Amino acid sequence: MTSEMENMVLEQLRRIRASQDRMELDLQDVKIRVTAIEQHLGQVQIQIASLNGRMDRFDERLTRIERRLDLAEA
Repeated sequence: MTSEMENMVLEQLRRIRASQDRMELDLQDVKIRVTAIEQHLGQVQIQIASLNGRMDRFDERLTRIERRLDLAEA
């Protein structure tokens, strides 16, 4: 191989390496963002569970009120 050809190959390899480095950084950013999304989703699920518990208690209270007022259907 000629010297010029070797230089071209080395230049292409450097470009590939630079591109790979950028992709690795981008992948790290994506991983961080996915982790943040997973944490947020976990918090949302906890909040939904809490709200469901509150709604269950409201339902129990409403049922008792309906029974006391004889509004409950048989």
